[in-house]
Amino acid sequence: MKISVKVDYACRVMAELARLHGSGELAQIEHLAKTEAVPASFLAQILGKLRTHGLIVSRRGNQGGFTLARPPEEISLYDILIAVEGECLQRSGNVAGRSGRRMKQVWDEVAAALVQKTQSYTLNQLATKQQAEMYYI
Repeated sequence: MKISVKVDYACRVMAELARLHGSGELAQIEHLAKTEAVPASFLAQILGKLRTHGLIVSRRGNQGGFTLARPPEEISLYDILIAVEGECLQRSGNVAGRSGRRMKQVWDEVAAALVQKTQSYTLNQLATKQQAEMYYI
């Protein structure tokens, strides 16, 4: 499975919004784009999907911007993945051939494990409140 750039950007931007959560501060696209190194034009599309799925809210105007719709501990990596890409590991449904049914069973198990693991990570866990540590050699 390949994680798309869109999903990666969405997770990074949501982590930044989680860092700002509770501060009363709204994040503008320019801030999110610069902080998480995401092209602003692409970010607008991603934010639209996140808003449509109820993960973020926005306010227009000079003092406008984006914030989380729920607390960070209530938003999982799975929520972001579904908002941006939809269901993962969708199969064609073809179970023909000698191994078709067994392969469907295996892929269903893999999909269930992916759902369970991505649901176990929340934004609260992904967002560090301080800068990454610097290591010197």
